[in-house]
Amino acid sequence: MSPDIVIVGAGPAGLCLARALSGHGLSIVVLERQAEQALAEPSFDGREIALTHGSQALLERLGLWARLPSEEVAVLRDAQVFNGPSLFALKIRAEQAGAEHLGHLVANQAIRRAAYQAVSDCADVQLLCETSVRAIEQRQNEVKLVLQDGQVLQPRLLVAADSRFSETRRQLGIGAQLKDFGKTMLVCRMQHEQDHQQIAWEWFGYGQTLALLPLNGRQSSMVLTLPPREIERLQKLDEAIFTREMEKRFDRRLGAMQLVSSRHAYPLVGAYARRMVGNRCALLGDAAVGMHPVTAHGFNFGLIGVQLLSDALLTAHGKRQDIGAPAPLARYERQLRLATWPLYQATNLLVELYTNDQLPARLLRGAGLRVAQGLLPLKKGIARHLTARTG
Repeated sequence: MSPDIVIVGAGPAGLCLARALSGHGLSIVVLERQAEQALAEPSFDGREIALTHGSQALLERLGLWARLPSEEVAVLRDAQVFNGPSLFALKIRAEQAGAEHLGHLVANQAIRRAAYQAVSDCADVQLLCETSVRAIEQRQNEVKLVLQDGQVLQPRLLVAADSRFSETRRQLGIGAQLKDFGKTMLVCRMQHEQDHQQIAWEWFGYGQTLALLPLNGRQSSMVLTLPPREIERLQKLDEAIFTREMEKRFDRRLGAMQLVSSRHAYPLVGAYARRMVGNRCALLGDAAVGMHPVTAHGFNFGLIGVQLLSDALLTAHGKRQDIGAPAPLARYERQLRLATWPLYQATNLLVELYTNDQLPARLLRGAGLRVAQGLLPLKKGIARHLTARTG
């Protein structure tokens, strides 16, 4: 089989790229290890995705936004950052950018389901599930992929979108700068007595990091970051004891709490590919840039990549040029690095400082928030970045 493009990985980024490229005379194959039923009805994984206005605009154009159930979409009005036990907070307000809200929070499960539904309507996209790539051979005019069942695909372009631990990236000989933060993140949904007012929290405590992502009603996604052994202990606690401990960790700022979902844990590892493209190949989503979740910006970067790569490929295709040639791929790499590298580095520096509990760092942490709170241009800049309709 010789499709124009093969995408490895049917996660949200891979499926969104397939949808963006559909309808332009290109044949697209998407490869996925999981069974198709797992894509059609993805299970709850605890993750909530913070979507900027620009990401929402792209999902609208791709036909995904209308497929999201309204009860799965929550308004993210403002955000605030706490340090240690202090009640002082750095506040990022949507009104500083002339907007009503900073963005929306949507369950990863809902985004995955909508992406699958959108691609299922595309006659020029073929989904091959329960398969993986056994070998890759890069040639001047095509890429040769041998699948586990022996089937051979020879596309003009291969796109790796199979997670920050991408096996395809490794098979292509592309390295990545991995940043292991040595912590694990526990996520779950909880009901609480006090109203969150649609304000997200990031709370850099001493010995722990907490985040609250406001959902609909008096319910939030709670994110707790601790050393792996501590997270293992929390996962084993019965529901009542776990709830009491979470109330205590939040200093009862939300009043009484109740666990309303399963608990899920994820190791915190950042990834930044050393190259975004190669001979007839490109990296997308977490395979290109895997962000620390503190900014909740990871999927927004994935969608920026979808926009940039689809623009580069469709521009070349429209001019009857080779979509796998070095020029469109180099353009994609250049633009993606410009869009992601500064925030990726800044996020890592922020995490290093605000998870360092030694006294000098504690003093810097508190002073940093107070200085930032007084810098209106900085806060306006962050708010404008989140509320801009285009990336």
